[in-house]
Amino acid sequence: MNKEQFIDLQETGNISVPVILLNYYVKLGLNEQELILLLQVKKFKETGNQFPTPTELSEHMFISTGECTGILRNLIQKGFLMIEEHQHESILFEHYSLKPLWDKLYTFLINESNRKIQEQNKKEDESLYTVFENEFGRPLSPFECETLSIWIDQEDYDPVIIKAALREAVMSAKLNFRYIDRILFEWKKNGIRTIDQARTHSRKFRQHQGNQGNKPDQQEEYERKVPFYNWLEN
Repeated sequence: MNKEQFIDLQETGNISVPVILLNYYVKLGLNEQELILLLQVKKFKETGNQFPTPTELSEHMFISTGECTGILRNLIQKGFLMIEEHQHESILFEHYSLKPLWDKLYTFLINESNRKIQEQNKKEDESLYTVFENEFGRPLSPFECETLSIWIDQEDYDPVIIKAALREAVMSAKLNFRYIDRILFEWKKNGIRTIDQARTHSRKFRQHQGNQGNKPDQQEEYERKVPFYNWLEN
Protein backbone atom coordinates (compact mmCIF):
# COMPACT_ATOMS: atom_id res chain seq x y z
CA MET A 1 0.00 0.00 0.00
CA ASN A 2 1.51 3.33 -1.05
CA LYS A 3 1.02 6.71 0.62
CA GLU A 4 -1.81 7.81 -1.66
CA GLN A 5 -3.70 4.55 -1.10
CA PHE A 6 -3.23 4.84 2.64
CA ILE A 7 -4.56 8.43 2.69
CA ASP A 8 -7.54 7.44 0.52
CA LEU A 9 -8.30 4.61 2.93
CA GLN A 10 -8.30 6.99 5.91
CA GLU A 11 -10.47 9.47 4.05
CA THR A 12 -12.96 6.74 3.19
CA GLY A 13 -12.92 5.41 6.73
CA ASN A 14 -13.25 1.92 8.12
CA ILE A 15 -15.65 2.72 10.94
CA SER A 16 -18.67 4.97 10.89
CA VAL A 17 -18.69 7.65 13.58
CA PRO A 18 -22.01 9.51 13.77
CA VAL A 19 -21.28 13.21 13.51
CA ILE A 20 -24.37 13.88 15.58
CA LEU A 21 -22.78 11.96 18.47
CA LEU A 22 -19.62 14.06 18.22
CA ASN A 23 -21.77 17.20 18.28
CA TYR A 24 -23.77 16.28 21.37
CA TYR A 25 -21.75 13.83 23.51
CA VAL A 26 -20.94 16.55 26.07
CA LYS A 27 -24.62 17.44 26.47
CA LEU A 28 -25.36 13.75 26.96
CA GLY A 29 -22.98 13.80 29.94
CA LEU A 30 -20.05 11.97 28.35
CA ASN A 31 -16.41 12.98 28.65
CA GLU A 32 -13.73 12.37 26.03
CA GLN A 33 -12.45 9.13 27.56
CA GLU A 34 -15.96 7.69 27.71
CA LEU A 35 -16.67 8.76 24.14
CA ILE A 36 -13.48 7.20 22.77
CA LEU A 37 -14.11 4.02 24.71
CA LEU A 38 -17.63 3.76 23.28
CA LEU A 39 -16.22 4.30 19.80
CA GLN A 40 -13.64 1.59 20.47
CA VAL A 41 -16.44 -0.78 21.46
CA LYS A 42 -18.27 0.19 18.27
CA LYS A 43 -15.14 -0.45 16.21
CA PHE A 44 -14.60 -3.90 17.71
CA LYS A 45 -18.24 -4.81 17.14
CA GLU A 46 -18.12 -3.69 13.51
CA THR A 47 -14.98 -5.75 12.95
CA GLY A 48 -16.51 -8.91 14.43
CA ASN A 49 -15.51 -8.82 18.10
CA GLN A 50 -18.80 -8.34 19.91
CA PHE A 51 -17.35 -8.48 23.44
CA PRO A 52 -13.82 -7.05 23.57
CA THR A 53 -12.04 -7.37 26.89
CA PRO A 54 -10.85 -4.36 28.90
CA THR A 55 -7.30 -5.33 27.97
CA GLU A 56 -8.12 -5.32 24.24
CA LEU A 57 -9.84 -1.96 24.55
CA SER A 58 -7.15 -0.33 26.70
CA GLU A 59 -4.46 -1.31 24.22
CA HIS A 60 -5.93 1.28 21.86
CA MET A 61 -6.16 4.04 24.48
CA PHE A 62 -3.93 5.83 26.99
CA ILE A 63 -5.56 4.05 29.92
CA SER A 64 -4.75 0.94 31.90
CA THR A 65 -6.83 -2.21 31.93
CA GLY A 66 -8.09 -1.32 35.40
CA GLU A 67 -9.09 2.19 34.29
CA CYS A 68 -10.84 0.74 31.26
CA THR A 69 -12.78 -1.66 33.48
CA GLY A 70 -13.87 1.23 35.69
CA ILE A 71 -15.01 3.35 32.75
CA LEU A 72 -16.94 0.44 31.25
CA ARG A 73 -18.66 -0.10 34.60
CA ASN A 74 -19.58 3.60 34.80
CA LEU A 75 -20.94 3.60 31.25
CA ILE A 76 -23.18 0.65 32.10
CA GLN A 77 -24.34 2.28 35.34
CA LYS A 78 -25.03 5.59 33.56
CA GLY A 79 -27.10 3.79 30.93
CA PHE A 80 -24.87 4.29 27.87
CA LEU A 81 -23.81 0.67 27.43
CA MET A 82 -25.25 -2.72 28.27
CA ILE A 83 -24.23 -6.33 28.14
CA GLU A 84 -26.65 -8.65 26.38
CA GLU A 85 -26.69 -12.42 26.14
CA HIS A 86 -27.54 -14.65 23.22
CA GLN A 87 -27.42 -18.38 22.73
CA HIS A 88 -25.95 -20.18 19.75
CA GLU A 89 -25.90 -23.96 19.51
CA SER A 90 -26.53 -24.31 23.26
CA ILE A 91 -23.62 -21.99 24.04
CA LEU A 92 -24.33 -18.73 25.85
CA PHE A 93 -22.48 -15.68 24.53
CA GLU A 94 -22.25 -12.15 25.88
CA HIS A 95 -21.88 -9.03 23.78
CA TYR A 96 -21.90 -5.28 24.22
CA SER A 97 -24.91 -3.31 23.04
CA LEU A 98 -24.82 0.38 22.20
CA LYS A 99 -28.61 0.61 22.01
CA PRO A 100 -28.78 2.57 25.30
CA LEU A 101 -26.41 5.18 23.83
CA TRP A 102 -28.53 5.61 20.70
CA ASP A 103 -31.69 5.70 22.84
CA LYS A 104 -30.25 8.52 24.97
CA LEU A 105 -29.10 10.39 21.88
CA TYR A 106 -32.52 10.06 20.23
CA THR A 107 -34.33 11.19 23.39
CA PHE A 108 -32.01 14.17 23.72
CA LEU A 109 -32.59 15.20 20.10
CA ILE A 110 -36.38 14.91 20.48
CA ASN A 111 -36.30 16.97 23.68
CA GLU A 112 -34.03 19.53 22.04
CA SER A 113 -36.37 19.78 19.08
CA ASN A 114 -39.37 20.22 21.38
CA ARG A 115 -37.50 22.87 23.37
CA LYS A 116 -36.74 24.83 20.21
CA ILE A 117 -40.37 24.55 19.11
CA GLN A 118 -41.52 25.84 22.50
CA GLU A 119 -39.08 28.74 22.31
CA GLN A 120 -40.28 29.56 18.81
CA ASN A 121 -43.91 29.37 19.94
CA LYS A 122 -43.11 31.65 22.86
CA LYS A 123 -41.54 34.17 20.51
CA GLU A 124 -44.55 33.93 18.20
CA ASP A 125 -46.90 34.44 21.14
CA GLU A 126 -44.96 37.49 22.28
CA SER A 127 -44.96 38.78 18.72
CA LEU A 128 -48.71 38.17 18.55
CA TYR A 129 -49.37 40.41 21.54
CA THR A 130 -47.18 43.11 20.01
CA VAL A 131 -49.02 42.92 16.69
CA PHE A 132 -52.39 43.31 18.41
CA GLU A 133 -51.19 46.25 20.49
CA ASN A 134 -49.83 47.95 17.38
CA GLU A 135 -53.12 47.52 15.52
CA PHE A 136 -55.23 48.64 18.49
CA GLY A 137 -52.86 51.52 19.18
CA ARG A 138 -52.77 50.79 22.89
CA PRO A 139 -51.75 48.14 25.42
CA LEU A 140 -54.14 45.21 25.61
CA SER A 141 -56.36 44.95 28.66
CA PRO A 142 -56.08 41.92 30.97
CA PHE A 143 -59.30 40.51 29.50
CA GLU A 144 -57.96 40.87 25.96
CA CYS A 145 -54.71 39.17 26.97
CA GLU A 146 -56.77 36.38 28.50
CA THR A 147 -58.72 36.00 25.27
CA LEU A 148 -55.52 35.75 23.26
CA SER A 149 -54.24 33.14 25.69
CA ILE A 150 -57.45 31.12 25.31
CA TRP A 151 -57.22 31.26 21.52
CA ILE A 152 -53.68 29.89 21.67
CA ASP A 153 -53.80 27.42 24.57
CA GLN A 154 -57.41 26.18 24.60
CA GLU A 155 -58.70 26.74 21.09
CA ASP A 156 -55.31 25.77 19.64
CA TYR A 157 -55.38 28.47 16.96
CA ASP A 158 -52.11 28.96 15.11
CA PRO A 159 -50.69 32.44 15.86
CA VAL A 160 -50.35 32.95 12.10
CA ILE A 161 -54.08 32.34 11.67
CA ILE A 162 -54.88 34.69 14.56
CA LYS A 163 -52.85 37.41 12.88
CA ALA A 164 -54.70 36.75 9.63
CA ALA A 165 -58.03 37.12 11.44
CA LEU A 166 -56.81 40.38 12.92
CA ARG A 167 -55.93 41.66 9.45
CA GLU A 168 -59.36 40.61 8.22
CA ALA A 169 -61.00 42.58 11.06
CA VAL A 170 -58.88 45.62 10.18
CA MET A 171 -59.94 45.36 6.53
CA SER A 172 -63.58 45.09 7.60
CA ALA A 173 -63.21 48.11 9.93
CA LYS A 174 -64.41 45.99 12.86
CA LEU A 175 -61.40 46.05 15.14
CA ASN A 176 -62.70 44.29 18.23
CA PHE A 177 -62.10 40.91 19.79
CA ARG A 178 -65.66 39.67 19.32
CA TYR A 179 -65.46 40.11 15.56
CA ILE A 180 -62.00 38.52 15.41
CA ASP A 181 -63.27 35.59 17.44
CA ARG A 182 -66.19 35.16 15.05
CA ILE A 183 -63.74 35.03 12.14
CA LEU A 184 -61.67 32.38 13.90
CA PHE A 185 -64.80 30.41 14.72
CA GLU A 186 -65.93 30.42 11.08
CA TRP A 187 -62.50 29.44 9.84
CA LYS A 188 -62.22 26.58 12.29
CA LYS A 189 -65.75 25.38 11.41
CA ASN A 190 -64.77 25.35 7.73
CA GLY A 191 -61.50 23.50 8.36
CA ILE A 192 -59.28 26.45 7.49
CA ARG A 193 -55.75 25.93 8.79
CA THR A 194 -53.50 27.88 6.41
CA ILE A 195 -53.12 31.48 5.28
CA ASP A 196 -54.00 30.64 1.69
CA GLN A 197 -57.21 28.89 2.79
CA ALA A 198 -58.09 31.88 4.98
CA ARG A 199 -57.55 34.34 2.13
CA THR A 200 -59.69 32.30 -0.25
CA HIS A 201 -62.48 31.94 2.31
CA SER A 202 -62.38 35.66 3.18
CA ARG A 203 -62.55 36.64 -0.47
CA LYS A 204 -65.57 34.40 -1.05
CA PHE A 205 -67.19 35.63 2.16
CA ARG A 206 -66.86 39.28 1.17
CA GLN A 207 -68.31 38.50 -2.25
CA HIS A 208 -71.21 36.70 -0.62
CA GLN A 209 -71.83 39.55 1.82
CA GLY A 210 -71.80 41.98 -1.07
CA ASN A 211 -74.50 39.96 -2.78
CA GLN A 212 -76.50 39.72 0.47
CA GLY A 213 -76.38 43.44 1.19
CA ASN A 214 -73.37 43.22 3.55
CA LYS A 215 -75.00 41.65 6.64
CA PRO A 216 -72.03 40.11 8.46
CA ASP A 217 -73.85 39.49 11.72
CA GLN A 218 -76.26 36.89 10.32
CA GLN A 219 -73.86 33.96 10.40
CA GLU A 220 -75.31 30.77 11.86
CA GLU A 221 -74.08 28.42 14.58
CA TYR A 222 -71.81 30.98 16.23
CA GLU A 223 -71.50 30.13 19.91
CA ARG A 224 -69.23 32.10 22.23
CA LYS A 225 -66.55 29.96 23.89
CA VAL A 226 -64.29 32.81 25.00
CA PRO A 227 -65.38 35.04 27.91
CA PHE A 228 -66.33 38.53 26.77
CA TYR A 229 -67.37 41.50 28.81
CA ASN A 230 -69.55 44.55 28.22
CA TRP A 231 -66.64 46.80 27.42
CA LEU A 232 -66.00 44.66 24.33
CA GLU A 233 -69.42 45.29 22.90
CA ASN A 234 -69.61 47.42 19.73
